[in-house]
Amino acid sequence: MKWNKKVLAVAVLGASASLALAGCAGGSTGGGSSAGAGGSDGYKIAFVQGVAGDEFYISMQCGIEAAAKDAGATVTVQGPEKFDPTLQKPIVDAIVASKPDALLIAPTDVSAMEAPIKAAADAGIKVVLVDTTLEDPSMAVSQISSDNKGGGAAAFDAIKEAHPEGGKVLVVSVDPGISTTDARAEGFEDAVKGDSSFQSLGVQYSHNEPATAAEIVTAALQKDPDIVGIFAANLFAAEGSATGVKQAGKDGAVTIVGFDAGPAQVQALKAGTVQALVAQEPGTIGSDGVAQALAALNGETPEATIQTGFTIITKDNVDGDAKNAVYQSTCG
Repeated sequence: MKWNKKVLAVAVLGASASLALAGCAGGSTGGGSSAGAGGSDGYKIAFVQGVAGDEFYISMQCGIEAAAKDAGATVTVQGPEKFDPTLQKPIVDAIVASKPDALLIAPTDVSAMEAPIKAAADAGIKVVLVDTTLEDPSMAVSQISSDNKGGGAAAFDAIKEAHPEGGKVLVVSVDPGISTTDARAEGFEDAVKGDSSFQSLGVQYSHNEPATAAEIVTAALQKDPDIVGIFAANLFAAEGSATGVKQAGKDGAVTIVGFDAGPAQVQALKAGTVQALVAQEPGTIGSDGVAQALAALNGETPEATIQTGFTIITKDNVDGDAKNAVYQSTCG
């Protein structure tokens, strides 16, 4: 299949920063796991994930910790229990008070997290934005993320390959105002507009709750039983969408393409409930985030913007060429 090839293009664009991740090393979200042997002489890096327990952020943490260890830096990891700026803000406020050298963060809202992150930068902390970004990211030394619009377009192509005759398609996303998932939905919707044989039923939001995604999909299939494809814009949306399709008795009739490739999504892929996964490179985002933070701390010029690639995982390549693209549950 044409989606058995890894998209290797990595675009380097400009200058701003951040880094984020979620509870690795057994999913701990407290003040910290640490990496490296820098001690009092090494740089101190704080990593604030978008949400704790998400294998995407766990894999990012693994990349961060490995890069920090090589540099003799230490890492503390914290994250909210939900992808929610009201929960993430107090974590950032506490980190600013602790005065680390650098903050790698995945903002949970493009506007609500601007003030607390700017406070970190104003305190002299080097900020790197990883995965998600802000409406005004100027306080960051670097921004690192996947090509989310390209990933959304690739998700549509996977549905089109399965249903060349066309049909109705639906996007299940998280919440409006999240830079990454908004871009994925936009990329998908733009691709649908380019093919008159497909009809978009729009974007619905699951609020990062698999149960809500399942309810959305079940209701959508009751209203439009001829839906041929669903694009689930993140890990939890994919998990819930698979449940919804199964509950509606539509296994095999609806092609689900999920964004992210955690163990639950891979299990659904192997079971045939999900037909393709768009896997990001969270480990690379993490290691690049550390590199850009260290560049800023060492008086060098960080790269303003870095985009990483993605891999399309199918049942045909999940145990082969795409095996290493599956996300990690721990950093062992």
